[in-house]
Amino acid sequence: MFIEDDEHMESIWVQTAISAIRVIAFVCDVITFPVYLVLQQPWKRRQQSKRIKAKPISADDKQVTYRSVEPPREIHVKMVQANIDTLEKMLTYVAKIHTTKKCLGTREILSEEDEIQPNGRLFKKYNMGEYKWRTFTDVENSATNFGRGLRELGQAAYKNIVIFAETRAEWMIAAHGCFKQNIPIVTIYATLGDDGVIHGINETEASIVITSHELMPKFKTLLAKLPKVQTLIYMEDQLNKTETDGFKDDVRVLPFNQVIRMGNASKTVAAPPSAEDIAIIMYTSGSTGTPKGVLLSHKNCIATLKAFSDVIKVYPEDVLIGFLPLAHVFELLAESVCLLTGVPIGYSTPTTLIDTSSKIKRGCRGDASVLKPTCMTTVPLILDRISKGINDKVNGQAPLQKAIFKFAYDYKKIWTQRGYETPILDKLIFKKISKLMGGKVRVMLAGGAPLSPDTHEQIKLCLCTDVVQGYGLTETTSGATVMDAKDMISGRVGGPTTMCDIRLCTWDEGGYRVTNKPHPQGEIIIGGDSVSQGYYKLEKKTAEDFFEEDGRRWFKTGDIGEVHPDGVLKIIDRKKDLVKLQAGEYVSLGKVEAELKTCAVVENICVYGDPSKQFTVALVVPNPKHLKELAIKQGVPDAEFEQLCSSPVMEKAVIKELAEHARKCKLQKFEVPAAVTLCKEVWSPDMGLVTAAFKLKRKDIQDRYQHDINRMYAS
Repeated sequence: MFIEDDEHMESIWVQTAISAIRVIAFVCDVITFPVYLVLQQPWKRRQQSKRIKAKPISADDKQVTYRSVEPPREIHVKMVQANIDTLEKMLTYVAKIHTTKKCLGTREILSEEDEIQPNGRLFKKYNMGEYKWRTFTDVENSATNFGRGLRELGQAAYKNIVIFAETRAEWMIAAHGCFKQNIPIVTIYATLGDDGVIHGINETEASIVITSHELMPKFKTLLAKLPKVQTLIYMEDQLNKTETDGFKDDVRVLPFNQVIRMGNASKTVAAPPSAEDIAIIMYTSGSTGTPKGVLLSHKNCIATLKAFSDVIKVYPEDVLIGFLPLAHVFELLAESVCLLTGVPIGYSTPTTLIDTSSKIKRGCRGDASVLKPTCMTTVPLILDRISKGINDKVNGQAPLQKAIFKFAYDYKKIWTQRGYETPILDKLIFKKISKLMGGKVRVMLAGGAPLSPDTHEQIKLCLCTDVVQGYGLTETTSGATVMDAKDMISGRVGGPTTMCDIRLCTWDEGGYRVTNKPHPQGEIIIGGDSVSQGYYKLEKKTAEDFFEEDGRRWFKTGDIGEVHPDGVLKIIDRKKDLVKLQAGEYVSLGKVEAELKTCAVVENICVYGDPSKQFTVALVVPNPKHLKELAIKQGVPDAEFEQLCSSPVMEKAVIKELAEHARKCKLQKFEVPAAVTLCKEVWSPDMGLVTAAFKLKRKDIQDRYQHDINRMYAS
């Protein structure tokens, strides 16, 4: 009784305090409005947001094609004037311009120490120093010598070489060393399963593999299935000596720096590529079936560099923090834009990124705090986790602090939508959150998968940064559309870049037609210089997905989009993700998953729809912390995570949470899963249930959990 009275009094007190804050804010608004109006000129921001980004260049009742109205910017024009049509020419060009400027940075690891955790367990943590930098001249020289060293090892031009390593400075140096000798690089994700690695190396018939200290033990077991591999080059570890014993007798094993030294003493001359030569065979992460090798020429890569440089504004003080896989076309091209524009790249890892990362010693700062980047590339998975982290922190605060944050968030949202900035509020409330990534990030480039509009908005507001979403595929060298930084509408992926056209083609089966109102809809077809030559050794699949028309190469994406009046594209579906239920409703599984993934209790989710049934079901990987909190609310006694996942009570509770969250996201009732299975395992690339880019492998998930799917439908 007394507790209820206390809670009631606290609630009244909080409401009174917030009401007082609203009054103060209103008075401040009235006083400062003329000043902000003159200084910020919000009408210009609104005009920029609404301006036309692309226009139709051809249309009929089956298709409509859009082209950018934006002119090429300075860097694009300079590339054309300097005849830069290969990645080899690009590095040579920028090294002459930027010479002694910082180029690639690696953080020094001083020691690895045991640290006792609050629960008594012992974890190994890094004691880290500052960033050590290579200049543009250093990088150019190292790449030149590495390429020569490869030739000394017998690597010929046009013969494939594999890079199978984590993101780091040596990865980029190795790649450019290969480009200088016209050696195509085969990129394979470091997190790809053994079968995928074996497939990529054997299919491309590479005799040399460039890897890293951490991945060397993997090759002791894999080499037996890699008959053509004769040489392993490993990137050294800062602290530990690499174990090189126990490998096949006929395989050479040598360190990265030894290859550079061999090249330094070599008289081999460069064998520069032409624009049409293959620069990269990039293995897609393979959400369906075996990974495919996508053929990317120097012309493809340069087209995307021109396109990105037309939309990404660069400042002299910019710094990028690189931690996504360089084996992903999005990260590789984003970092290449940094090289092109003279932006230093400081490398990091997911385990050392922020102060609370798993390998950072207590009292030591994470990479972002030391580097203080202004730019970063990211993927929706990471942004969703940051968003949930913000929500957890806010929900864990006292009622008054929670209410103040909500007021500040709503206040900033309203004024931002009107075209204003809120510098005082940012300094008082949101800058504390932005310090998570060093406090200076001004732009985040998001790609790889659709980003939830709610997450997009929250990250922009709370981290005080622009979140620029893009759309592209490995098959289009990551280039297709990039969101304008001035665009005030969330959930869209931008207009076509200056280097490609976007076409919508009617897909009658799904009901997506270019004649639909209010916006034309259809399958997205991409045409231009960034479109790949096709798939390596897969002529039939290449013929299915690619075609030539009017001197341009086009790729059928399988994605469904709609184009708004300002020429901006929104991804609304995917052909393979569309399921028609028994009652005739179409459900976009990917769209539903993207929305439900932002629910606090969901770590990952796969929605399944049986066309012979009237509802969908879901396989949910729950967030352990939130599942436990939900269990307490349900009165479920303290239990282990596995026991909670098996509890029918918890399944019903999660269904209720999903339904409530779906309502907030404005999902239709038939789109919301009617039954769930709580999965005990976290889905990882090693399990084969998600790709290296963490996209769902639906068929593999269905096969693994078919018994649970049957049970859910039977219930």
